[in-house]
Amino acid sequence: MRDLMGIMKQAQAMQEKMANLQTELDAVEVTGASGGGAVRVTMTAKGLVKGVTIDPTLMVADEREILEDLVVAAVNDARGKAEQTAQERMAELTKGLPLPPGMNLPF
Repeated sequence: MRDLMGIMKQAQAMQEKMANLQTELDAVEVTGASGGGAVRVTMTAKGLVKGVTIDPTLMVADEREILEDLVVAAVNDARGKAEQTAQERMAELTKGLPLPPGMNLPF
């Protein structure tokens, strides 16, 4: 019975840590860039875009498609960094837990 109580306490502590981590990921910001930094996108580690910065020299009417592609590339770069940051934080949280291989949290 003690083991069950211990597991329940661990589960409750993990749930609290997960809630704290989710709140923390709302505050962590990452920046993605493309075009050698000419286009930059800032987003939270949970994927909420906070801002886009575009170098004014890219504002050429005939090259609109290039600018659009650079914005997409910068968003994707930022999203990749956000996912990596979230995974790193989750790994810190679950370190030492006996999780089966391939089981990722949150489910």
